[in-house]
Amino acid sequence: MIMSKKEVPSSIKDEALVTKRRNQMIKGAVTLFIEKGFHKTTTREIAKASGFSIGTLYEYIRTKEDVLFLVCDSIYQRVKERMEASIDPRETTVQSLIHAVRSYFQLMDDMQDEVLVMYQEVKSLTRDAQDYVLQKEREMVAMLEDVIRNSLPGRESEEEIKLLANNIFVQGQMWGFRRWILQRQFTIETYTDVQIQLLLNGVGEFQKQEGGA
Repeated sequence: MIMSKKEVPSSIKDEALVTKRRNQMIKGAVTLFIEKGFHKTTTREIAKASGFSIGTLYEYIRTKEDVLFLVCDSIYQRVKERMEASIDPRETTVQSLIHAVRSYFQLMDDMQDEVLVMYQEVKSLTRDAQDYVLQKEREMVAMLEDVIRNSLPGRESEEEIKLLANNIFVQGQMWGFRRWILQRQFTIETYTDVQIQLLLNGVGEFQKQEGGA
């Protein structure tokens, strides 16, 4: 069964308070995970960073792994909401694809620490929780697939659309994973410009080869 945020148990019945306390917990935990990593962070440290006692912490979660799941779920939800706000998959021009890539890459720049934490630590989740997180990722890739499908109607096969969407998804994340070296040569703007040019050149060159075959 796929895990959901509702399935992380809490002894507190007030849903609004649970949401408030867990948001505090997520914020404190992300800071610690960035600094120390998941395994070297203690629940006591998470409680302190969240602004409440260890006893209060355990009213809202059972284990440190629950905190990690809430962190990953929150990050994916924020990414999804930002993508939905900035990407309109109904647009049908190449410019809409360019806008989608720019919006997504900027989002990855804004959340690079959180995304890096998620990918470094997701292996520590249970299999059900990993499946849940993977499903969230599939949904975001599917949004990019819709943009490509509508921006390049009839010009790409479904196989190519899926691969292009995954390429864009990973290229955005690469800015966070490889920023220590990429930022020596690029700003997020120039990095995005070059990646968009490579994407469009690749699509155009493939089409020319297909047309001449």
